[in-house]
Amino acid sequence: MHHRSIAVYDRFLGALSGILTKAEAHCVAKNIKPEAMLTFRLFPDMFPFVKQVQLSCDFAARAAARLAGEEPKSFPDTETSFAELQGRIAAARGYIASFDASLYAGAETRNITIKVRGNDMVMTGETFLNFYSLPQFYFHIATAYNILRHNGVEVGKGDYMGA
Repeated sequence: MHHRSIAVYDRFLGALSGILTKAEAHCVAKNIKPEAMLTFRLFPDMFPFVKQVQLSCDFAARAAARLAGEEPKSFPDTETSFAELQGRIAAARGYIASFDASLYAGAETRNITIKVRGNDMVMTGETFLNFYSLPQFYFHIATAYNILRHNGVEVGKGDYMGA
């Protein structure tokens, strides 16, 4: 479970960091105010780019802790620049790396309880990872990628995959 979670989260957060680097360079090259990119959303009822990055980090960090049997650390949502988002990604990667693999012994059968719309949802670690955490994580990273791609940032599938 450690390898199936931490290695995946770390790789894709690293890829997200690389995508942010390209987005910032794109803003400089095209004389685009970074705030325009950071606050862009694909549709009015969707979260903006900055929130997509924050949620990507949150889903990785919270899953790492829960699967290890620990209470998740909270990260305040205060980022307003590419540099601050890079710091958030680095903090999330450092946090998930701090969990020793031994803490994940039996994680697949450990009960994980999360709040969904104010109600407790209980599932095994296996179900939590495969049907809740990873899909949420990928959704927010893909949405961040799509916002940048929609705005002309030259990123491709290799960037998304962290190749």
